[in-house]
Amino acid sequence: MTWTPHATVAVVVEDHLGRFLLVEETSAGEVVFNQPAGHIEPGERIIEAARREALEETGWHVEPEQFIGMYTYTAPSNGVTYYRFCFAARAVSKLTDDLDTGIIAAHWLSLDEIKTRHVQLRSPLVLQCIEDFRNGRRFPLDIIVESPV
Repeated sequence: MTWTPHATVAVVVEDHLGRFLLVEETSAGEVVFNQPAGHIEPGERIIEAARREALEETGWHVEPEQFIGMYTYTAPSNGVTYYRFCFAARAVSKLTDDLDTGIIAAHWLSLDEIKTRHVQLRSPLVLQCIEDFRNGRRFPLDIIVESPV
């Protein structure tokens, strides 16, 4: 059996009211909440993937400013191991209302609103990334070193 981990990105975006940008989406027939997140495409730079996924899933142009961390999660539903590069990002501007297939809506939610939806979070990483962000876990973006394209 070949092990094929999935490389993904996610962004934690907090507005001036202390609300976080989350995506309401369908996954395996269930409605779940997640950070703007998704797979890194072949040949794509990691930070560019974070910008692209946020735009596709929320309609917001975001600018990653700091690296929160790299997280692993093995989904019990399919046994796939996901490697999540998570960024603290700033919302720059709302560009579109056209969202990816499977996305129901983008929401700005308080931490309490997110916690009340804990059974609907796509994975435990959603809350873990927000808590790490709130606890000040931040690294400069240049901690990620990629080979030249």
